[in-house]
Amino acid sequence: MAWTVEVDGAALDELEKLPKDMRARFVRIVELLESFGPRHVGMPHVRHLEGPLWEMRLRGRDGIARAIYFSAKGQRLVVVRAFVKKTQKTPRREIELAYRRMKGADDA
Repeated sequence: MAWTVEVDGAALDELEKLPKDMRARFVRIVELLESFGPRHVGMPHVRHLEGPLWEMRLRGRDGIARAIYFSAKGQRLVVVRAFVKKTQKTPRREIELAYRRMKGADDA
């Protein structure tokens, strides 16, 4: 069974607001994850954040962005947050928001 990447509703709105080159990078990383699975895709494309959360690393002409996701049942990866990154370290509030959305996605 192949891996699939799903985008939560709020994260979809956030992704649509990213610059075109960052959205294209997101699509490329999704293709890698679906083709090879999350165990075979690493830096510089994805990185573990903490606990069940991972981040897709998006770079574009206007800076950098991140898409936070987690692994769900049935070989699914669910993207719950996307944002333009303005600091070196991923802000704590972004991680906490991703956890809250992950909890909501698990309940659905």
